[in-house]
Amino acid sequence: MSSGAMLDAALLRGLPLPRHGEGDDKNARGAVLVAGGCREVPGAVLLAGTAALRAGAGRLQLASAASVAVPMALAMPEARVIALPETPDGAIDGSAADLLAERAARAGALVLGPGMMGGGHSADLVAGLLPKLEGPALVLDGAVLEALPDQREVLRRHAGRAVITPHDGEMARLLGTSRQAVLADPLSAAREAAARLQVVTVMKGGCTHVVTPEGRSWRHDAGNAGLATSGSGDVLAGVIAGLLARGAAPLKAALWGVFLHGEAGRRLARDQGPVGFLARELPAGLPRILAEMAG
Repeated sequence: MSSGAMLDAALLRGLPLPRHGEGDDKNARGAVLVAGGCREVPGAVLLAGTAALRAGAGRLQLASAASVAVPMALAMPEARVIALPETPDGAIDGSAADLLAERAARAGALVLGPGMMGGGHSADLVAGLLPKLEGPALVLDGAVLEALPDQREVLRRHAGRAVITPHDGEMARLLGTSRQAVLADPLSAAREAAARLQVVTVMKGGCTHVVTPEGRSWRHDAGNAGLATSGSGDVLAGVIAGLLARGAAPLKAALWGVFLHGEAGRRLARDQGPVGFLARELPAGLPRILAEMAG
């Protein structure tokens, strides 16, 4: 089977993003809710939220463990911050599902998973939340991915509005295979996950693959070692969510998100050096890239 089409600027110019007029208010560009983090890793939610706004979303809500909600609100004054019930070790408790479902009903896109702890609490949250969601497009990332095999039937209810963004270790856990097997053929792994779960799959790596449930695929070889840095995947999830909130369909949002993330990294590598730039620096370049692509 083909390794897929090349994902580049020429391709995307034929897949334009929704345009927003001068008279539009922030509601016209949609709202993003980012839910995740824990006491030890609150920053992942901030990275994803910043990226969503830089990708053009109009409004932002952040939801995380109650103990980090106040400092999170101070760190990001642009966002409304929701304090979620937490476990004694600082993870989001599964009982947060009802509150998250209520908040997600008002959002155009929900990012779930950045910075969350894995294990039983995240599995309980996913099991409690997915059946209650009706409105938002979904970007599922991080620790919640390992809970998806048990939620296949529920997740299929969200077919046509969900994107997953695993790296090789997360994909291995999702498929119940070894990391080595995923690394040996990441495109096949992505196709299997997309078909099983009926989601657009972004298989992150040195060459990132975007795959539809029907098996169509695109590849983006950024060739940028600097993107392999802590928090980079959280930024990618936020970019995709921001584009979803603006009205892009899941496949288009995934294709554009992967390209924008890679291009932001390419420009930082050119200006600062090939490694050592930070994930928090990636979102700042997005508005200029978007403007150039639109022109």
